[in-house]
Amino acid sequence: MRYKRDGRAASNLQFFLFTTGTVSTGSFLARLIPDQPVAPSDAVPLIDLANTALAQSTSKLIAPIAAAFNALSDPEKQDFLERILILDGSPRIGEVPIIIRDKHMRSIRREYREFVFERLEGWWTDAVIKQLTGARPEGIFGYEVSDKLSNFAEEYKADNLPITFRGKVPGDEIDTDADPRLFVAQLREIGISSNRIRSAILDYYRAFAQRSAWARESLLVSGEVEEYEERLADEWSRYKDVAFEKLKDDSAEDALREAGATLFTWAEFETGKIESLRIRARVTEPYVLRGSFHILADAKREPRVYWHPRFIDRLGKVLGVVS
Repeated sequence: MRYKRDGRAASNLQFFLFTTGTVSTGSFLARLIPDQPVAPSDAVPLIDLANTALAQSTSKLIAPIAAAFNALSDPEKQDFLERILILDGSPRIGEVPIIIRDKHMRSIRREYREFVFERLEGWWTDAVIKQLTGARPEGIFGYEVSDKLSNFAEEYKADNLPITFRGKVPGDEIDTDADPRLFVAQLREIGISSNRIRSAILDYYRAFAQRSAWARESLLVSGEVEEYEERLADEWSRYKDVAFEKLKDDSAEDALREAGATLFTWAEFETGKIESLRIRARVTEPYVLRGSFHILADAKREPRVYWHPRFIDRLGKVLGVVS
């Protein structure tokens, strides 16, 4: 019994019982429901009511509970009972999602409520598991639920999109040396390190999966992705002209690689500072932008963007290796 184990009256325990049933007004348990009026001075003491109820019970389940309760002193019994709170008339578990969506999500557009609820439910389940396993020692507070719901709802506004693949990794092992995709081959052409190629593969995976999720949830307007890619390709073209400006037809391979690496580094780290290159104004997650460049660099017939100045000239050879 937790009460005995954790110090009895010296503990800080509280006990909550949630039930879909309703406590009878004639039961002593009615004294344990929230917001009950103070019992009159001539009312039967709560300890006596509990002793009587336990003594009259013939349930085999109740017998060990009665024995443990009777082992307490009268002050401990009173202290223990005062820590119990019964919340009766609670909704059934199947009704909870409907109540949350209909009563607490009215500010969210109806077509997005299910997606917001699923994300809130996922966060809640994770928080409960962490608490039950001891990974989270503190309780789950009401303000946390409200804050999470508010944050999720904000991602479904007209100038925003939900970010749900942060930190996700593909199911298959990442092999930067053997990956056959064209955007990876492009990075090898300019001498990008294995660690940076791994990051690029993650960005590609997350951006591709995120776009697919947005499409499944009908969050994108017609032509939005295509228009976004046009903006990226146009900005890439402008900076490419700057990065390759001093190159000549007979430039050494090292110079070509260095120019390509400069162009890629710009796309990887500088473009995130340009607000006009966001798919929507409040979508600032780096993998969306970085991964989108890799998607453009992966087009098989002719990539929309490339890093090595001579890559298009070498495309046939590279495609032969990739295929």
